[in-house]
Formats: sequence, structure tokens, C-alpha cells
Amino acid sequence: MAEQSLVSGGEEPEERVIEAALRPKNLHDFVGQHRVRKQLALVLEASKMRGRSADHVLMSGPPGLGKTTLAMIIAAEMNAPLRISSGPAIQHAGDLAAILSSLSEGEVLFLDEIHRMSRPAEEMLYMAMEDFRVDIVVGKGAGATAIPLELPPFTLVGATTRAGLLPGPLRDRFGFTGHLEFYSVAELELVLRRSAGLLDLKVNSAGFTEIAGRSRGTPRIANRLLRRVRDWALVHGIDQIDARSASAALDMYEVDQRGLDRLDRSVLEALITKFNGGPVGLSTLAIAVGEEPETVETVAEPFLVREGLLGRTPRGRIAMASAWTHLGYAVPSGVFGQETLALFDEEENHAESVDTIG
Repeated sequence: MAEQSLVSGGEEPEERVIEAALRPKNLHDFVGQHRVRKQLALVLEASKMRGRSADHVLMSGPPGLGKTTLAMIIAAEMNAPLRISSGPAIQHAGDLAAILSSLSEGEVLFLDEIHRMSRPAEEMLYMAMEDFRVDIVVGKGAGATAIPLELPPFTLVGATTRAGLLPGPLRDRFGFTGHLEFYSVAELELVLRRSAGLLDLKVNSAGFTEIAGRSRGTPRIANRLLRRVRDWALVHGIDQIDARSASAALDMYEVDQRGLDRLDRSVLEALITKFNGGPVGLSTLAIAVGEEPETVETVAEPFLVREGLLGRTPRGRIAMASAWTHLGYAVPSGVFGQETLALFDEEENHAESVDTIG
């Protein structure tokens, strides 16, 4: 069983409790995502002025960026109750019908990982979203009867980490779609300052910058690392956390300056030392690092690919030139990433020559 990673997107039950305490309660306190926040504020304000439930909202983006928090804020801004469920929990149309039939007028229904909902439930949701009605089928075979059930107006907030898996008919029924982007270091520092205030922690600017730089652009991870640094400082009797103490704490937890953890470095180390940089298949790579293929693919790979450290090709995974450099290895000739850099250099030199001739 894989150990819980400090920089993974998932949450343990006790982590969820602490995360809930740190969640902003309104759009004004929500840090980052300026475009989505501005658009969503307009949608909610217009709905309140019309005296109607807000349009259905779809939030997409990687884990930990604030999709659940925004769903809670939508309910709070509309002064409406919030019902929370998830796609994997709705495997039958009857499961969805039971939830929908118990909603009150104006209630906000949040479905996390909505792309993992079963197809029969998905098709029932089409009518519920558009006409606020569902057909309950009673009986089987030739004697089956469809009983229409009217639903009170409600707002569905769907969250997905894989928007491409949502069928077009479902995606088109959302009145507003927001894609959440990874946070900059400056935005994460604002998130950490707010969290530190709620946790009554003393952290200087350099300390915030150090933690933010190792947080993979994700607020959930930033808050988690902040709490681990808090624990380290408490045990070592440090009153104010600075860059040096934050760095020492995160080094102990094996989170390096680029945000890579033990699993990330193990994947790159295996690619470089055991397979000469690749390409190598996912299953073989997973065996080499002692993890399940799904863990490597869903936990480590997205960040490594985004950072330009790992590449995915039809023949398998490869270590990019920057991965060799980051782990302190000399980059051999022919490694992926070198040719691209050389090509850019040639284009720049050619452009300079043309400018000179002109």
C-alpha cells in the first residue's frame, strides 16, 4: 500500500476536517482564480436580482484548486442549503432520483467527480437539469410505467478533474463553466498568509515564499505543507518560521525545492539509472519503484510532465534533459529536451542574422 504523500492531491479524513476550517466562506476571501471568481460573482448576483436559483455550474481542473470550496461559497452567497455527493456514489438512476426528490427549492447540489457517474444516472440528470423533472420507472417489461416527478428549482454544481470525459449533452446543460488554473507562487503566499492567521502561526515573508515554492501551484498542498512546518517548528521550539526553518522542515519530509517528493524522485531516478532515460513502459516503471501503475500515472506523472521533467511517448515514459539536471546527473547527448533547446537556439540565431542583414 502506497504511503500518504504530502504533495498528493488526495486527502485523509483528518486532513479534510482541518481543510474545512481553512476554507474561505465567501468570494471576497477566496484567493486567486480572478477570472473565474469575477465571472461567477456576476452569475450569482444576477440570479439574486432575478430572485431565481443560479444557473448550473461546472468546475473543472486538477485536484486541490478550490472546486469544493467554490461550491460551498455558491451555496453561502445564495443563502441556500448545500447537499454534497459524488459521481462514484451514484451508480444507479434510483440513487440519483432519491437525492433529487429530496431537494428543497433553491438548494445547491454538489456532485464531485461528476464524470464518474453511471450512464443511466447521467441520462436522468439531463432532464432534471433542463426541465426540473425526472421520470420514475415502476415495474419491469411490458408492464413498466413511467411516473413523472416534478422537482423544485435547484442549482447543480459539478466538479471534475477530467472535463474531457464528460459527454457533450451533459456539459452543454451547465449555464456556467469555469476552469481552475494552477496558482502562482505570489497567490499561494496570499493563501498561506490567510491560513497562518487562522492557525495563529508566525511566519515571515521568506518563510511563506519557501513553502509556496514547493507547493506545486496547489492551495491544498500549500496548506498541508504549512501544517507540517508548524509541527516541525513546534517540536524544535521555534517561535517564528523563516526560510531556513521552512526549508529544513520540508527537506525532512522529502519535499524538495521544486515540490518533488519521494515518489517523484524515485520515478525519475529509476528512469535515469535503470533505463538510461527511457523509453520504458508504465508497468515496468511502476515495478521498478515498487508502486502500482495507477499510483505512478495519477499521482506522480501529471506534475512531472507539467514541469517538463518526464515525457510520455508512444513507446513509453522518458526522462527529459531537465530531469537529469535536477537530480545532479550529467545530461548525455541525444536526451529528449536537448534537441528542442538546440532548435530554439538555431531559430533565435537565424532571426538575429536576418535582422542584421536587413
